[in-house]
Amino acid sequence: MADILQFQRNHVPAPDHEPEPLWREVLGRTLRAAREEQGGRLIDVAERAGISPQYLSEIERGRKEPSSEMIAAVTGALGIDLADLLTGIAGDVRRRRSAGPTVGRRPAGPVLMAA
Repeated sequence: MADILQFQRNHVPAPDHEPEPLWREVLGRTLRAAREEQGGRLIDVAERAGISPQYLSEIERGRKEPSSEMIAAVTGALGIDLADLLTGIAGDVRRRRSAGPTVGRRPAGPVLMAA
């Protein structure tokens, strides 16, 4: 019979804060916030960007990691400057990091500077 090997598991304590969000999640939240702030419909922004509404929805929900070309198309459709987009994303990540423990707290929405 085969011997049963037991592996020792290293116990790693759970962090007292949430891990940093993925780039695609912060990007998606920021783009959605900009679109909603402008009162834009997903279907209209997607058409101006030359992508499907389904794909834009997946970007906004952080499900897809868009290429730089897709990001440029969406920011162009929203009239957002890329530098402002990146500044907003960096600020969102910094706020989340400095907020400390987030248990029981709702995350702050992204902030985007107007172009």
